[in-house]
Amino acid sequence: MTALTQAQRRDLRARAHHLDPVVSIAGNGLTESVLKEIDVALKAHELIKIRVYGDDREARIAYLQAICKDLGCEAVQSIGKLLVVFRANPKVAAAPKAAATGKSSAQPRTPSRATTKAPPRAKLRGVSERVRKAPLGSSRPKKSAR
Repeated sequence: MTALTQAQRRDLRARAHHLDPVVSIAGNGLTESVLKEIDVALKAHELIKIRVYGDDREARIAYLQAICKDLGCEAVQSIGKLLVVFRANPKVAAAPKAAATGKSSAQPRTPSRATTKAPPRAKLRGVSERVRKAPLGSSRPKKSAR
């Protein structure tokens, strides 16, 4: 796999920001079953977060290097106890962008009802909004008897 450019890495970090970890590495370390789960998640999502429980920083870096070497993925980011890895899925990459986002480029976008502008209302000169909307006779305060 080719190394990621800085711009690609920045884009992937932005995409991964809102993701939740899908795989956890706990006390048993990086076992074959954990590697299999990471592989399944990469096939499904391309970009995943992995949570590593433990305080050993060197162990987290070793896990990240082993994952990238064994599964052929690229390390995007390692921040705290979270690892972010990416492996391009050829099936997803071959699909056109419009199909991936669910939008068709053949049909023009029609504005929704909420985004259409209402025609401007005629303004009455010297009359406040409160007086125009109030029912007749209730807009003016009563005079006090003095």
